[in-house]
Amino acid sequence: MRRVIVATSNAHKAQELEELLNLSDFKLETMSEAGIKSDPVEDATTFLGNAQIKARAAYQVCKEKGLEACILADDSGICVDVLNGEPGVYSARYAGEGAGQPAINAKLFKNLEGVPFEKRTSHFSCALVFIDEEGNETSVEGKVFGRVGFEPVGDGGFGYDPIFFPEEYNFEKSLGEISAEEKNKISHRSRAAAALRERLV
Repeated sequence: MRRVIVATSNAHKAQELEELLNLSDFKLETMSEAGIKSDPVEDATTFLGNAQIKARAAYQVCKEKGLEACILADDSGICVDVLNGEPGVYSARYAGEGAGQPAINAKLFKNLEGVPFEKRTSHFSCALVFIDEEGNETSVEGKVFGRVGFEPVGDGGFGYDPIFFPEEYNFEKSLGEISAEEKNKISHRSRAAAALRERLV
């Protein structure tokens, strides 16, 4: 069994990645479960750049502690075309450091005021970076396209899910309205995980 430390403190994200990758010989755990700390400055301008920063920093910490493990890091967010790709890499801190999702949604809705639904085209992007025990790096990206709605719909998913209406459902259902199983067939993270799985198998 190969140990994979996910460069996140978000247990939900680690669990979702483990389910999506579905690799029987890999055991995923968060940094807190592994007993390591890594909080680098994510100052890249792309999701891939930030995922690389997180993965490489966590790998370095493991090396210093003498831990033999693979590292998996992700960076993801939503890009709205009419806002020149915003929030982009600032998706998690769009309304300022520590602001919750309601405040983030409120800012996005304000910036999209007066923009009709058909012009609210956007996509979720997820970059995954995997570093094996020897330090070899593998990078992949996955995307799902859709539109931003006018209010949160549905209580499933997390983050921007309830305000994002994917084209796979004809922009009629948000990611917050569909089941986890349905979401895992189309989401940006599932597509990135599938691409990574293909590279690792």
